[in-house]
Amino acid sequence: MKTATVRDLRYDFPKLEAWLESGEEILITKHAKPVARITRATASRRKKAIQLPDYKARLDRIWGTKVFSEKEVEEMRAFETGEP
Repeated sequence: MKTATVRDLRYDFPKLEAWLESGEEILITKHAKPVARITRATASRRKKAIQLPDYKARLDRIWGTKVFSEKEVEEMRAFETGEP
C-alpha cells in the first residue's frame, strides 16, 4: 500500500491517480495520522445511469389518441383559472 499526504492529494493528484490506475491502494495521512484509504473503483461500485420513466408511454396510457379541440382547451383553461 502506498502512502500519501492530504497535501499530495490536493497538489499532486495525477501521481496518485496513476497509482490507482496501476491497482495500488493509497493510505492518506494528515500530520502522520491516517485519515482515509483510497482504492480504485470497480464496476460494481460505480454509479449506474439513472433510468428515466417513459413519459410518452405514460401520456399514451392516460390520454390514448385523444386530441382536444380548441374549444375544449379554452374550457379547460377557463376552469383551471376560474375565469367565466
